Amino acid sequence: MDVLHERCAGLDVHQKTIVACVRIHGQGGRAKTETRSFATHTAALLELSEWLTEHQVTHVAMEATGVYWKPVWHVLEGSFELLLANAQLVRNVPGRKSDVSDAAWIADLLAHGLVRGSFVPPRPIQELRDLTRTRKQLVRQRAQHVNRLHKVLEDANIKAGAFISDITGVSGRAVLHALIAGEQDPDKLADVTSSRLKTPRSTLVPALHGKVTVHHRFLLQMHLDQIDGVERSLSQLDAQIAEHTRPLAEVAERLERIPGVSQNAARVLLAEIGPDMSQFPTAAQLVSFAGLCPRMDESAGKKRCTRLRKGSNWLKDTLVSCAWAACRSKNTYARAQFHRIKSRRGAKKAVVAVAASILTAVYHMLKRGTEFSDPGSTYFDKRDHARAVQRLRKRLEVLGYNVQLVPAA
Repeated sequence: MDVLHERCAGLDVHQKTIVACVRIHGQGGRAKTETRSFATHTAALLELSEWLTEHQVTHVAMEATGVYWKPVWHVLEGSFELLLANAQLVRNVPGRKSDVSDAAWIADLLAHGLVRGSFVPPRPIQELRDLTRTRKQLVRQRAQHVNRLHKVLEDANIKAGAFISDITGVSGRAVLHALIAGEQDPDKLADVTSSRLKTPRSTLVPALHGKVTVHHRFLLQMHLDQIDGVERSLSQLDAQIAEHTRPLAEVAERLERIPGVSQNAARVLLAEIGPDMSQFPTAAQLVSFAGLCPRMDESAGKKRCTRLRKGSNWLKDTLVSCAWAACRSKNTYARAQFHRIKSRRGAKKAVVAVAASILTAVYHMLKRGTEFSDPGSTYFDKRDHARAVQRLRKRLEVLGYNVQLVPAA
């Protein structure tokens, strides 16, 4: 097998130690290896960089092990050609396994060009990705505390959540603060709600009649404080995200023109895949990276599994949410595609197909710098005109009509 990199290194990265193996291709096809262990603090990483430079290493490969690879990447970036490998794709053969043999195995694969590097965005996009992912985690935490508020109210037999759509809104918070202050009279609790609340007073007053104890008041106050703290953090995060996306504001605005893609979704898309599509040669590879296509698991001519393959969960969740919103938009290609596939394969597979279409549109918009152009809700009818006519004619015949097709003037 041909050797592509004569001087390369493989790193087996752990939390406390790094095992580095330098592979130097010699004459006669024999390779010389040298292995050394380093700690993971900054001084040791700088020593690792110097050691690799002394051996004139050009390419370095490492496994994507949790977050432990990130500081190593940041120190070595710029000095060597780095490749981040999926741990499943560079797994050592069964047998005698150790950190030294793993590092040597990675170096050997890299030397022969058998390591496929994972997508690692540049530093500004990595920072934006950290912000958007943290924001999503905080949104989840806020939702958890809101659910716990509902649980405490139900335990006190206060049915406010059934008649107030947002328990943390104006009317909901007014009721919660009154309950925490010790108010138990349902008429007075109904008086503090906003006049914009649609629930009739005759229905609201019985729902606010319960038995709230000191224990309930303590839990309500604690969860409200947690929600307020999370909301303050979200405001700070939104400002920071807006600052990081300012150089990409024009690109984000173009992505927001796609049906179902909101401002936050556009920022998440840019954080997860970046504005440069040179990392993905085709749109299909980007869809595969997001995990929005069926996996390939075939043996003896039989497909054993067609479930979605594993991909970027952060990107997949955002695209599926955008797809659900796009399916509700009127007179759009996304809505037509959703209902076309839903009738045959169900709503879940239909929405995944819409998500893949959205990501495909994003790919071409970023790669070509073009605006979004919606084919429209009649795209499939125009494309398959004869088939659509035949399907509708058969449908009318099944319903008991004799159909005679006469072309319009």
